[in-house]
Amino acid sequence: MEWILGFTGIVLLLVGLVGQAFEMRKIRLATYKDEELASANIFMNKKNFKWYAILGIGIIFWYVAERM
Repeated sequence: MEWILGFTGIVLLLVGLVGQAFEMRKIRLATYKDEELASANIFMNKKNFKWYAILGIGIIFWYVAERM
């Protein structure tokens, strides 16, 4: 059972990181021109919170698997 939780946690972490990267790219391209730098507030966009939740669940699954 522990390896299932650990594997699920790692998969959720990878999906969350890759998904957030693509989402941030879409937000940046929609908001800023290619030459401009994005502000730090791009992390607080509402579209990112679903990826933060997936990352948090992945971390929790991985932590639980390590402690069992």
